[in-house]
Amino acid sequence: MEVVNATGRRKSAVARVYISEGTGKITINKKDVTEYFPSAILQYVVKQPLELLEVAEKYDIKANLDGGGFTGQSQALRMAIARALVKINAEDKKNLKDHGFLTRDARAVERKKPGQPKARRRFQFSKR
Repeated sequence: MEVVNATGRRKSAVARVYISEGTGKITINKKDVTEYFPSAILQYVVKQPLELLEVAEKYDIKANLDGGGFTGQSQALRMAIARALVKINAEDKKNLKDHGFLTRDARAVERKKPGQPKARRRFQFSKR
């Protein structure tokens, strides 16, 4: 099997993933997944599509993460892994889509408006 690549995005985070056959090693920005995401919850989020399809020990994953915070990066990586798994085996698409791993979460930070301290918050009104 050749190397399969895919892209995932969430908020302002972008994940580029390269999957090849291997032993289940996940490398993110040249670091191990446990080193890059010390939180067990974020590691779980990243591995969700692999656990769902029971292929966690079958593929080696190399990922480049850029932008955003750790939550957005982990969710972008999850989406990229799911997209790559669909490229490998198209029959997995329905299962991954039902669990929401292929859906782009379009929510992002709303821009700050002029004349206000935040996006929707207004300065305190004073009658006198």
